[in-house]
Amino acid sequence: MKTRRFTGIHLAAAIVLTALLCIGGGFLLFRAYVGTYGASMLEALKLVEDKFVGEYDETAAVDTALESLVDALGDRWSYYLTEEEYAAQNQRRTNQYVGIGVTVTYEREDGLLIQEVTAGGPAEEAGLLAGEVITAVDGTSLAGDARYDGASLIQGEEGTTVSLEILGTDGASRTVEVKRASVDTDPVVSEMLEGNVGYVRLLNFYDNSAARLEEAVTELVDQGAQSLIFDMRNNGGGYLNQLTDMLDFLLPEGPIFITRDKAGHEDITYSDASCVDLPMVVLVNADTYSAAEFFAAELQEQGVAKIVGEPTSGKGYSQQTFALSHGGAIAISTASYYTGSGTSLIGTGLTLDQEVYLTDQGDAQLESALALLNG
Repeated sequence: MKTRRFTGIHLAAAIVLTALLCIGGGFLLFRAYVGTYGASMLEALKLVEDKFVGEYDETAAVDTALESLVDALGDRWSYYLTEEEYAAQNQRRTNQYVGIGVTVTYEREDGLLIQEVTAGGPAEEAGLLAGEVITAVDGTSLAGDARYDGASLIQGEEGTTVSLEILGTDGASRTVEVKRASVDTDPVVSEMLEGNVGYVRLLNFYDNSAARLEEAVTELVDQGAQSLIFDMRNNGGGYLNQLTDMLDFLLPEGPIFITRDKAGHEDITYSDASCVDLPMVVLVNADTYSAAEFFAAELQEQGVAKIVGEPTSGKGYSQQTFALSHGGAIAISTASYYTGSGTSLIGTGLTLDQEVYLTDQGDAQLESALALLNG
């Protein structure tokens, strides 16, 4: 009689040992992939799920952890988005969004300063005016740092109503009920100014902005424009492909944009020979960021434009937005960018040809630009 090499117990033990080795090997591979700290974060989450005896909101806990992770990078341009914020951003970047139809800035400590009211939008119908301040949303004060959350509080589902506390230009306060609606945003405003100066204001670098800028400039040139003013004030930037399409349209043949990623890989974008051969001025202020800041820098570097306005921050990184499994997203700086000659704006901002600040007496920046072009 032949003796069996393995008993049933031995075979079961071998199977268990093999499984443990596979699991252990898989864990080591996973740990090598996410790193020690990544594994620790997952371990902590698992411990909370298995051991924590109190009640907690899992979504809020994860949102807070991810926000803290991105904040700890120390990069002012990287940020975390909750599921709702990510959906709102995606919609806004199509130049269509659900809201009330206002453009705001954060320069006031007491709330959101209304920079512009969209024609035909809910805010205009409710009587809101440029220059007024939104001080509270549905009873939540926007004073101090809370104002940075104001835009997300104002947004909501189409057809719902939001209650706003408004501080008028006369100092009087009032409560306004505004019904949210789908708002189409034209990113370009243009007109012909005195002296055959074509004026083009660009609100952002999101979807269709390059095509609209090209249309506006072409129309102004056909109307007899002899020079151009590009108003990039309060423009927070957007997509780099929209920027490079604009620069390609405006500038002659040559390098117009350079990016370098973490591995050192360099990508150079070139313009073709077709261009707009007119004198130009770009208006900027402290809220001119990213692609808008770079737009001015490249036109100046090519010798076709002067820059008028206020010092800028000097943004020199581009961000990619990565969707996460739970519906949120992180946008992190993944590349540094440079002008066609290889110049970075980090730490310097734009070199102004004329430093001009706004006062209560008209638009001194625009007047300076006109003087440069008509002088």
